[in-house]
Amino acid sequence: MTDHNNTPKLKIRVSPDEATVKAVREALEETGGYCPCALYKTVDTKCMCKDFREQIANGIPGKCHCGLYEGVLEE
Repeated sequence: MTDHNNTPKLKIRVSPDEATVKAVREALEETGGYCPCALYKTVDTKCMCKDFREQIANGIPGKCHCGLYEGVLEE
């Protein structure tokens, strides 16, 4: 499935890896909601980080840096 620009439509879901989800959510609490993988706390590294939002907007499937979210092709 694609949008009007022929960009693949992606669905965002939480990782099925429960251990990763638990660890990342705990780390997010410690960082105030900023990506635990980021070196700096900026608007761009607030979860969901800018890199992942842009990846999804460009129709590129895959995981975010920390592995909490993944973009998968809609069927």
